[in-house]
Amino acid sequence: MALFNASRDSPPDSSSDDFIVNVVAKDSRARLYNKMARDLHEKGALFLKQGETSQSLSLSDIFSLKDGSVTPILKAADPPVRANVLHLSPQQSFPISEAVRNIFLPHFNKVIWFQNSSMYHFSMYHASHHIVPVPATAVEIEAEANAVKAVAKTVCPLKIVLDRVVLTSTGVVLGCWQVSFTVLIYPMVFFTRVVSWVLSGTDPVTIRAKLKTALPRSPEKQLYDNVMLHTSFARLLGRPNTYPKEVDKTFELKFFDELVTRANNQLSGFQATVTELWYVEEYDVLALALNGRMKARKFQLGCSNA
Repeated sequence: MALFNASRDSPPDSSSDDFIVNVVAKDSRARLYNKMARDLHEKGALFLKQGETSQSLSLSDIFSLKDGSVTPILKAADPPVRANVLHLSPQQSFPISEAVRNIFLPHFNKVIWFQNSSMYHFSMYHASHHIVPVPATAVEIEAEANAVKAVAKTVCPLKIVLDRVVLTSTGVVLGCWQVSFTVLIYPMVFFTRVVSWVLSGTDPVTIRAKLKTALPRSPEKQLYDNVMLHTSFARLLGRPNTYPKEVDKTFELKFFDELVTRANNQLSGFQATVTELWYVEEYDVLALALNGRMKARKFQLGCSNA
């Protein structure tokens, strides 16, 4: 796995504790992504049999395949899901979206759903989700939003690199990211080698810890691993239109592996900067993923030590 350097003028988290968190989290993410990359081979292409999403929802509950097109099934979330996500700007997400579309669309013309490129996001922490709903009044929601705004002021913008693209057994084309950092080793002076570092933003582990403290009513069980930094690019919903009539599992896995390899050849190493934390009320289930109804409060990352 390649190491990508951060620019030296990016505002670092200053303490050695932050550096240790980043190093440990980077290794944990790498091991998690390796496991995710094996998921398709270990479980097979469950999405060809109308399996479940990563959030325990049936694919048939959220998508309709009708008249040669994919339509999301929008269902009201009661109470609304309250999600905190890092947002990737359209200027950075559009090239990724185009590459994913060019690779997968010819094979899944009428059975694929592409994530809206203006809504590429990294799920961080939920104040309420559909598995463990936490109702809140308008006053409580406003207080949560203000608490998240305060967290955003202390979080430094993240310089990140796309580590790999994976296809899960449930048919999700995922981008798995790492936070960049540089270890600087200076020439020896009086027989002493000076080692320093520049961190490229606040690690997701730290961001989630800050949000957990700021949102004490939130569900204890969150939806994603604490170290995870991922974006959904697309979801495959059925059999490729370029398949021969009969295929075995070996052919199937080879077919998908080749698509993922093409995606990685084009996108692995893509660098981006994340500068916004959103507090989102999703009025429809999976509104961020399905272009549903939502209200997003957008906060700039301030990198303040306050």
